[in-house]
Amino acid sequence: MKVAWPALIVVSLGCLSASEAAAQGLPLVIQPAVPQPSRAAEPPQDIDPDAPIRRRPGRVESYPEAVIQANPGAVRAPPPEAFPTDHLPLPDRWRVIEAVGVNERWFDPYNQNTLKGDRPLPGHENLFVVVAGVSDTVIEPRSLPLPVGVQTTQDPNSLDVFGRSDSLIVSQTLVASVSLIEGSTAFKPPDYEARLTLAFNYSDVSVPERRILSVKPSKGPDRQDSFLGVQEAFLDYHLRNVSERYDFDSVRVGIQPFTSDFRGFLFQDSQLGVRFFGNRDNNRYQYNLGLFLRLEKDTNSGLNDITQSIRDDQIFVANLYRQDLPFPGLTSQWTVIYNRNREAGDIHIDDNGFPARPALLGDLRGRDYDVAYLGYNADGRIGRINLTASAYAAVGEDRNSIFTGQPADIRAWFLAVEPSIDFDWMRFRASGLYASGDPDPYDDVEEGFDAIFENPQFAGADTSYWIRQSIPFAGGGRAIGVNGRNAVLNSLRSSKEEGQSNFNNPGTMLLGFGTDLDLTPQLRVSANANHLWFADTAVVQALRQEGSIPKELGFDVSVSAIWRPMMTQNVVLRASAAVFEPGDGFGDLFQARNRDDRFYSVLLNAVLSF
Repeated sequence: MKVAWPALIVVSLGCLSASEAAAQGLPLVIQPAVPQPSRAAEPPQDIDPDAPIRRRPGRVESYPEAVIQANPGAVRAPPPEAFPTDHLPLPDRWRVIEAVGVNERWFDPYNQNTLKGDRPLPGHENLFVVVAGVSDTVIEPRSLPLPVGVQTTQDPNSLDVFGRSDSLIVSQTLVASVSLIEGSTAFKPPDYEARLTLAFNYSDVSVPERRILSVKPSKGPDRQDSFLGVQEAFLDYHLRNVSERYDFDSVRVGIQPFTSDFRGFLFQDSQLGVRFFGNRDNNRYQYNLGLFLRLEKDTNSGLNDITQSIRDDQIFVANLYRQDLPFPGLTSQWTVIYNRNREAGDIHIDDNGFPARPALLGDLRGRDYDVAYLGYNADGRIGRINLTASAYAAVGEDRNSIFTGQPADIRAWFLAVEPSIDFDWMRFRASGLYASGDPDPYDDVEEGFDAIFENPQFAGADTSYWIRQSIPFAGGGRAIGVNGRNAVLNSLRSSKEEGQSNFNNPGTMLLGFGTDLDLTPQLRVSANANHLWFADTAVVQALRQEGSIPKELGFDVSVSAIWRPMMTQNVVLRASAAVFEPGDGFGDLFQARNRDDRFYSVLLNAVLSF
């Protein structure tokens, strides 16, 4: 084939494209592309002498000659084989914290602090100290039916049984605690712990009538008092670990807190005792075995008074907890508590001059009694329903019934349940409680249920009027309360702190509803409405020598707010108000039949913790 040179020249020189040449009928000859010379490299810039030196890929560096150590006295580095291949040297966790710049401030209780047990004491690896301080301030205006004085009255012409009802309590409690702990407590139970907790209380109380604060009518209606008590003083010793997951057995000896159930219905106190405790099966089981000897209490503060003799009142405790039984998320507890009291020959007068043992009720004689409490308690949830439940049976013998002066069997029972359900930030709950009452005080069976030392967290707890205040049982006994302070049972005792249990009582019934609203992470608002009755009024009728007394006590309505400005327990501010609307039974006992005879309880509380 002949080649048309003009077309070849035209296309190769780029004058025509291949398509244009074909369109003009010129033969197409494609010449290979001729490589174009590359541009010359830019001249090198001045190299910064401070710039890091980079290694050029593919270039072998030249190294200086090895230094030969010829000094026979020099310390030679150990060979790599001398170090374990499966371990890496690391500083301890305390120096690691310091290395990353976490420094402590001794006055900061929330962040890293040696005084809060976050780091060991200087010079020790596993010895820690925990220092705690609490300021608890209470301002409490209230009203309750107060009897007028017998020998003299505060105001002239006070001829009625009951006088004015308004009173005021201002109380300040300072708590200081120090604990010395040995062991790697972040990973296993401590080897031992020694703790001492002291509490100082100052109170100022004003009432409108005489012989309320003191048995002496010459003393006025105001009282200022202070007391220093020992609330904890114990040694906790770790006996052994029983599994690789640190299931353990420990023993604690000394003044120590103890709660018999989830809500404090039967026995919640800090008493002298020895207690064995531990767990099994990866903490699914927990147990307690203990013996407690009851200390006397200061009358006005309720703190332990170790300067007085130990009471002849012993408490034996055995309980077992099982998680996720019978439902996942629900913890069951079985408990047996035996209370042995031998104070029939004791005469105990409280700090205000009122007799506490024996109680000035019935035949006014001292009593010995043995009572065993058999109980089942549950706390947790069943599906979406939160549940707390307690059931107790009390069986035993009272050596001297206050009505007959003869021995009597004790057969009483107790049931409380509080289900609730959560909807986001709202919780709605119902509360039900029944404590049996004695239907016949003159027989040989005492059927009124009473606790050892109750402090119930139930149905609004101390925001409730009936639980917070103690109502004097005027006209039926001297220095006797229908119920105790911070107590729900109508036990007719001289004192929850210093008196004896009384199983000749009218019992208690409660039905209530409430709600908890977490409005913000800092603020919770709660409201409660409870209706209360006596379970049986036979005992009250016998003591007051009246015919028929209705069972209804009344309605208790309360509202409270808890504010934690720092979203921790270091600062907790609480305010509550409760109103009690008397029912027919309360009106018969305390002459409160009119709608204007409502009673109130206001609680302002500030708790600062370190």
